[in-house]
Amino acid sequence: MIGLSIFLVALLLLMLGYPVAFTFAGIGIAFVVLFAEPSQLAQIPYRIYSNMGDNGEGQVLMAVPLFVFMGIILQRTKLAEQLLESMGQLFGSVRGGLAISTILVGALLAASTGVVGASVVAMGLISLPVMLRHGYNKELATGTISAAGTLGQLIPPSIVLIILGDVLSVPVGDLFRAALKPGLVLIGCYVVYVLAYAWLNPNAAPAIPKRDEQESRTQIIITALIAVVPPLMLILVVLGSIFNAIATPTESSALGCVGAVVLALVYRKFSFSMLWESAHETVKITAMVFAVLLGASIFSMGFSYTGGEEQVEHLLLNLPGGKWGFLITIMLLITVLGFFLDYIEISYIVLPLVYAVVVELGINQVWFAILVAMNLQTSFLTPPFGFALFYLKGVAPSDVHTEHIYRGAIPFIAIQLTVLMSMLFFPEWYGMSAEQPSLW
Repeated sequence: MIGLSIFLVALLLLMLGYPVAFTFAGIGIAFVVLFAEPSQLAQIPYRIYSNMGDNGEGQVLMAVPLFVFMGIILQRTKLAEQLLESMGQLFGSVRGGLAISTILVGALLAASTGVVGASVVAMGLISLPVMLRHGYNKELATGTISAAGTLGQLIPPSIVLIILGDVLSVPVGDLFRAALKPGLVLIGCYVVYVLAYAWLNPNAAPAIPKRDEQESRTQIIITALIAVVPPLMLILVVLGSIFNAIATPTESSALGCVGAVVLALVYRKFSFSMLWESAHETVKITAMVFAVLLGASIFSMGFSYTGGEEQVEHLLLNLPGGKWGFLITIMLLITVLGFFLDYIEISYIVLPLVYAVVVELGINQVWFAILVAMNLQTSFLTPPFGFALFYLKGVAPSDVHTEHIYRGAIPFIAIQLTVLMSMLFFPEWYGMSAEQPSLW
């Protein structure tokens, strides 16, 4: 059972707080030296080079720094502030209107930036004080912001979908297209929950008066459109170029970077110092992602050479229930790991181990990838280590405690898991199939 023990050792060290990339690489090398043939370590440079090559995989991963760069530039244009202010005025007269505005702005930020930390922090700084000042329940306010901020994991263009496309050998454009409907369903479920909560608890999500009684409804709508249309146009350009086969995801990410710079000019936030800071931040985030990728590649090599790959494949193929037993087991495993690990770690540890089983069982890889993406989104909300919860706690007022944030996230976790189950058992509702399409 050496092959399985390498996975357990890695999981233990990650839970103890050791750096992810170095943990993966170190354990992979150590197990090859101790339990396999040390000369096999000579394969490491070839594995690294294959990730950089022009065989399609390297080109797909080029979209990661470009979409990150686009998101950081948009973050620095104060896009969230303008969207939240205008949406708040548009929906504020409805019970729960501020929470609905937060969800819709979170969706727009997800589709235009895709950076969860930036979205949660921006809405936590702007929307949370406003909701608390108008008497919103702390659990509802914090749960709404945390859930809305994580929409960037599912709604394209999403870094998670790019990584999943690379790991599962699926065209990223197909994943972007397939993720749209589940993302819209999830947004709709969030809004319905907020409306139901506000109807059952009127004092927990009160309506707010208009900022200016003389301001007409038409003026409010025009102001909202001015804030919404520019980022919406950028989203349409980026996704439209992919869906209409005008550009590949990598090419569209470059187009998105240009569009983000144009929006910075439109909002009069452009400066060369802003451009430099955005590039610097992009390099740091990209280095983290690719360090994990390289470490995971070495770990995967050690896992394979010590026999773990065959053991896991045999175990998963012989689970009771066949294909459905495998799917339910993997979804439960990812959900549990999401309590402790980040989506990048889960993507690069678990998915390469199950890829061969997915192919062997004839499971539609696009459908499976969207199931995993929805599940990974939940990992940002699950206590005790949900990153969105930590981001929000870092910017929340002192009277908002950790237990408020944890309790507020639970209903939204339940909503996500419900949508996930509906995708698992009724894929046709989302225009997908559970079976891998025939090549003939």
